[in-house]
Amino acid sequence: MTDQHTDSTRAVVDNDVSLDTGGAGDLHVVKRRGRAGSTIRSIIKHILMIAAALLMIYPLLWMLVSSFRPTDEIFRDSGLLLTGLHVENYTEGWNALQYPFSRYLINSVILVLGCILGNVISCSLAAYAFARLKFKFKNIFFAIMLLTIMLPMHVIIVPQYIMFSQFGWLNTFLPLILPKLLATDAFFVFLMVQFIRGLPKELDEAARIDGCGHWRIFFNVIMPLMTPAIATTVIFTFIWTWNDFFSSLIYLTKPDMFTVPIALKSFLDSTGGSNWGAMFAMSIVSLIPVFLVFLFGQRFLIRGIATTGIK
Repeated sequence: MTDQHTDSTRAVVDNDVSLDTGGAGDLHVVKRRGRAGSTIRSIIKHILMIAAALLMIYPLLWMLVSSFRPTDEIFRDSGLLLTGLHVENYTEGWNALQYPFSRYLINSVILVLGCILGNVISCSLAAYAFARLKFKFKNIFFAIMLLTIMLPMHVIIVPQYIMFSQFGWLNTFLPLILPKLLATDAFFVFLMVQFIRGLPKELDEAARIDGCGHWRIFFNVIMPLMTPAIATTVIFTFIWTWNDFFSSLIYLTKPDMFTVPIALKSFLDSTGGSNWGAMFAMSIVSLIPVFLVFLFGQRFLIRGIATTGIK
């Protein structure tokens, strides 16, 4: 009887072990299938993202390829394969206009530097006032400032043009740079306000105990901590000003004052033949500064937008 009981107990244990082993095996199979499914979904997602990226950059790649083609062959082929390198487009485009293309690049650089300096100084000061100072009607002024973001520039371009014309500032960079010194870009003011509000006020109080006034607090405490927001302002100002065509077209009419967008427009002629090859070549040249600024500043750009958005 004892031997039979022992044998039956051993059989039950063996059955339980086999069931546990089978359950563990099934669980392992389920996990492996889940990982395989997750890998397949990840591969499909990356393939779709790569296809979308190629679709978005195709026009840029086509323009780059077309800059090495003769003008009469550019619109005959929409592919990206080159049969030869027509580098003459770059030399012709550089000297095709009344002045060398370097003149227009220098004009754009001067305009961009002035706008960047104006936005960084004026917008940061206005942001500090809204974020740290206490004065009457501050909330009302801040709301009015935000409302100006929704105001199209075409609404104010005519009165501005009349005013600057009476000042004798046409065909100068003053109408394009001077408004930046008055914190007219409400987007950057709002961005910096949000960033400053996220900084601890204990830093201001500690500096005030040491005898610092608002100017020293701003320049010695707040400004060094605003690097991401300032970098974001610099990058956006550079890109928007470098690519600005409408404002430059309104105020700059002399060829020696043309910026890069107006110079590129000069390659097109509605009454005769347009030099598309030279225009595409100079367009590639004009994109290089934008690409380099975004390439080296994207780390600060991401930090500035992220830290401002969560405040």
